[in-house]
Parts: sequence; C-alpha cells; structure tokens
Amino acid sequence: MFQLFLRARTHNFLRDRIRGEAEFRARSPERDAETDQSRIGAIMTAIEDALQAAEREQSGLNRRVEDVLARAAVTLGNGDDEYLEREALDNHHQDLFDREIQNGQRRLKELGSSIAHYKLLKAAVLCRFPDYRPGLRKSS
Repeated sequence: MFQLFLRARTHNFLRDRIRGEAEFRARSPERDAETDQSRIGAIMTAIEDALQAAEREQSGLNRRVEDVLARAAVTLGNGDDEYLEREALDNHHQDLFDREIQNGQRRLKELGSSIAHYKLLKAAVLCRFPDYRPGLRKSS
C-alpha cells in the first residue's frame, strides 16, 4: 500500500520536474489574518476565563472571610476580661476561626496577585497585537 503512494508521489514529483512546474501556493493574506485572529482570540479567551474565575473566587472568598470575622467577633465577646473567663470550647472555636481567617486572607492575597498577573498578560497581548478585534474571532 505504501509502495503505491510512494510510487504515485514519485511519479508526480518527476512529472512536475520535467515540466518545470513549481506548485507552491501561499494562503491569501485575508486567510492568514483570520488564522492569526483565531489564535490570538484563543489566548485572550483563556486569559479572560482565568481572570473571571479568579475574580469570582476572590469575591466569594472575601464574603466568607467577612462572615468568619463576624462570627469570631460574636463568640469573642465584648467584656474587658472576657479572655480570662472564656471556656475551653470557646477558645477552641476562636483558634479555628483564627486559622480559617488566616487561610482565607492568605488565599485572598494570592488571588490578588494572580488577578494582577492575568491583567498584565491581557495588556501584553493587546499591546503586542494591536490589530486584534474580539468580535472577529473565527468559531471552530
């Protein structure tokens, strides 16, 4: 089977050589531009998706951290010597709240950094490809 393909390709190659035909064709500039727009569009879509997901996570996490802070404040009490008379179970809950708050704030800081990086990536792509138009992306 492969010998048939090889023989046909060899035959076509030799025929073209004898005739002096060189059949190199490049795509049209419009098609090249469309392909470039499609590639850039895929990159921009990925960046936008990551940016939106990180912003949604940040928003939800921020609400949850604020909720934990409010719950911790309620269980903490407001007396001057509250910490002296606090029961062991309340201390345990305060420690849990403290860990949740620290983890949430750590993650919020990471998300803030990631969001800044995604925005920087988006700006870099838009700067490098100023002809990019979001609406011209070819659907696949």
